[in-house]
Amino acid sequence: MIKKENNFWKTSKLLLLIYKVILIILISSSTSHADLVKPNNGIEPFLVVQIQLRSLKQNDNPKKDNGIEQTWEFAHPNNQKNTGPLDRFKTMIKGKSYEMLLDHLDHKVVEIKSTDLKVLFEVTVLDKDKAYYKFNWTVEKYTAEGPLKGCWLTTMVSAPMPLGSSI
Repeated sequence: MIKKENNFWKTSKLLLLIYKVILIILISSSTSHADLVKPNNGIEPFLVVQIQLRSLKQNDNPKKDNGIEQTWEFAHPNNQKNTGPLDRFKTMIKGKSYEMLLDHLDHKVVEIKSTDLKVLFEVTVLDKDKAYYKFNWTVEKYTAEGPLKGCWLTTMVSAPMPLGSSI
């Protein structure tokens, strides 16, 4: 009886060791894009905006333009068609119209209007120069077939409306 029990524990320990080695290999071989949050139908509209803003707030963390790439992940396919490809989107975000979103100091998100398929938020951003800007940020539920079905994605971000300095 004791011999069978010892074999069971030896086998269990060996399987656990193999599992740990496989896990370490999988984690260490992950690509630089593995840290990006991917859209899924469990992420609610407010969280979509928060994910995008938090990423833009630390744009180059953990790598250059990671925040812009994260924001792109939650852009609606129609939005991506209008603003992409990704390199063009990066240039747009770094341009005069949206540069205040990069490395901003703080933001506030308030839901303005909501339906089953669309949510409008008012976003106020304090940029790194301590100036406030307001945006209208629209998130819509993707209804077409495919892997994004049921996911909330950004369809529109207005031009910034300057609100003045915090000083």
